[in-house]
Amino acid sequence: MSIQVSALSKVYGEQRAVDAISFELKKGEITGFLGPNGAGKSTTMKMITGFLPPTSGTATVCGFDIVTQSLDVRKRVGYLPESNPLYYDMYLTEFLRFIAGIHRMGANASKRIDEVISLTGLQPERNKKIGALSNGYKQRVGIAQALLHDPEVLILDEPTTGLDPNQLADIRQLIKTLGASKTVILSTHIMQEVEAICDRAIIINKGKIIADDRLSALQQQGTASGHILVRFAEPVTAEELAGIPGVTRVAAPDEQHWQLFSNEVDEVRKNLLQFALINNRNILSLQSNSQSLETIFRELTKRV
Repeated sequence: MSIQVSALSKVYGEQRAVDAISFELKKGEITGFLGPNGAGKSTTMKMITGFLPPTSGTATVCGFDIVTQSLDVRKRVGYLPESNPLYYDMYLTEFLRFIAGIHRMGANASKRIDEVISLTGLQPERNKKIGALSNGYKQRVGIAQALLHDPEVLILDEPTTGLDPNQLADIRQLIKTLGASKTVILSTHIMQEVEAICDRAIIINKGKIIADDRLSALQQQGTASGHILVRFAEPVTAEELAGIPGVTRVAAPDEQHWQLFSNEVDEVRKNLLQFALINNRNILSLQSNSQSLETIFRELTKRV
C-alpha cells in the first residue's frame, strides 16, 4: 500500500480535529477525501505529508513513517495545500527552479521544469511573475510545484479552485492521467468533480470517517431511492411492476410513464428487462437515475 493510516488522531486542547481514523490507499487509485468545513480533511492531509505531527496513531507513506522518517515521506509526496502558498515576486520559472533546488533535482531540473509547465498548461505564462497571473494560473503553478519532483503520492487540497471551465477540464484530465501511475488524494467540495475523477471516496465528519468505498458502491448505499423511468408499448399494471425484485415503490408521473424506485437501480434495471422479455412487453424508453454523490454526502453528514 502507498499510504497506510492507523488510528490517526490530532487533538487541540479539548477539540479532536481528527479522531482515530484508519484507511489504506494503493498505487493507481484516485480517492476523493470529502467532508464539511472543519471536518478534519486538511488536518489529515497535513499529518500525512509531515506538515503536522499527529497526537496519536501512525501513518506510513511508501513504507516510511510520517514521524520518524519525515524527510523520506516528503521526498515521495507532492502536496498542494488549500492556501496554495506562492512567492508572488518570483517569476514562474524562477519559482519552479527554487522548488527544484529544495528537492535537490540537480541537472534534471531544467528538463523537468519544461515538462511540468507543458503538463499544467503554463506555457503561455512562463515568463510572467506569479503575482501577475490570474487565480486559475496561480492554481496551476501550485499543481506544477507538487508534480515537479515526480512524486509517487499526490495530495491535492482543492486543486481546481479558481479555474475556468476549460482549465477545469484540462486539470481534471491531467489528474486522471497521473492517477494511473500514482496514488492521488483529492479534497474538494465539488461532488461532480469527484464523480468525474475519483475511483473511491472517503467521507469524514467531525473528525471521524463515516464512509469509505468505491463510488459505485456508495451510490448503492444511499437511503433515498434512485429510480427508473420506463415507458411500455403495451398496458402494464402497478401490481406487476411492484413485483419486480428490488422495486420498493411504483409511481405514475404521467399517463405514459412508470417510475420504479429502488436502492439497487442497476439490479432493478436488469430485472425489468427480464420482466419485459418474459411477459412480452416492449419497452419504448428507459432512463435510470442513481443516487448522486452530493445526495449521499448530505445524508451521511447530517446523521452524525
